[in-house]
Amino acid sequence: MNHAYLYDAVRTPFGKFGSTLAGVRPDDLAAHVVRESVARAPRLDVTRIDEVVFGNANGAGEENRNVARMATLLAGLPTSIPGTTVNRLCGSSLDAAMIASRQINVGDAELVLVGGAESMSRAPWVLPKTERPFPAGDLSLSSTTLGWRLVNPDMPGEWTVSLGEATEQLGEKYGITRERQDEFAARSHNLAAAAWDEGFYDNLTTVVPGTELLRDEGIRPGSTAAKLAGLKTVFRNEELGGTVTAATSSPLSDGASAAWLGSEAAARILGLDPLARIAGRGASGVDPQFFGYGPVEAANRALAKAGIGWEQVGAVELNEAFAAQSLACIDAWGIDPELVNRHGGAIAMGHPLGASGARLLGTLARSLQASGERWGVAAICIGVGQGLAIVLENVSAPINAAKN
Repeated sequence: MNHAYLYDAVRTPFGKFGSTLAGVRPDDLAAHVVRESVARAPRLDVTRIDEVVFGNANGAGEENRNVARMATLLAGLPTSIPGTTVNRLCGSSLDAAMIASRQINVGDAELVLVGGAESMSRAPWVLPKTERPFPAGDLSLSSTTLGWRLVNPDMPGEWTVSLGEATEQLGEKYGITRERQDEFAARSHNLAAAAWDEGFYDNLTTVVPGTELLRDEGIRPGSTAAKLAGLKTVFRNEELGGTVTAATSSPLSDGASAAWLGSEAAARILGLDPLARIAGRGASGVDPQFFGYGPVEAANRALAKAGIGWEQVGAVELNEAFAAQSLACIDAWGIDPELVNRHGGAIAMGHPLGASGARLLGTLARSLQASGERWGVAAICIGVGQGLAIVLENVSAPINAAKN
């Protein structure tokens, strides 16, 4: 079996809903990170790209005609390069990387560009077709921005609660207090701000042409748990036991991400040294209302595939859909919380659904490279009750042999 390696990763800064990136189409966001990825590969002959695999969770708006293919064409790459779009909701671009790594493992591809894009600002309202022509009554538009829409009446009601209410139920089930959630969210903002100030994200991001967004737009430096404690809950009244606030939830966001995955031979094609090896992959399913717990078993399975245990893991990138679900996963793994999201997370930086998985991979690879630690885990929860995870092995030099 061929090994699959991560060679490079780049993303846009993530924009807030309705703000700086709202004027940019999702296919244009995707095309930008495709162009940038090509520009960052000094020896690349673009005809050597075997496939483009991108994630997107919406698919109902301007990205509706296979955004991977659209981005490839808009970026000016040869029409001979095929592209496919993956929809596993929040896990879409991590799934894209998993699919590409399998192609490389079995020898179907040597070089694949993976990534994802989402404009939650531009997600359309949809009007379902009527069962009969010319209805006399009113019809309702459904927003495709986030969550359930056009729900099948055969779905049990407990499965189709809002993501926020589902998180309240998860936090209640695992005893995640409001105080811990506020502390976790404040940490995310402050670590993200510090990472940007220190230049950690400089080589991981590219400014979208025509915009002036230089950093992730949602970060609030100087956040404290005490300040966040004053916010009202948004999904369930505090009198009814609500604990989740806007500050302990990832914001609606816009952005795109991309990464080069390839075989050992891809180093010569790209003119780049590999950063990390895809060492293990894992997927899992849970009851839909407990979607936030999906990463627990997914990561455990990925570690088993890699042949290592949690005691060997030096860094974790866990998508922060909500503070409560992140803390529930960390508790279940029994790991040191300081291993998780050392450079901030989605609560601060944002969560453009289709782009988040590849962001996690790129951040994790660069984090391992900077620290010299050998093993890392990227994991993400997924609406309707799933989780995905990838284990990376640091192969960038030098690796500190004293660390795991």
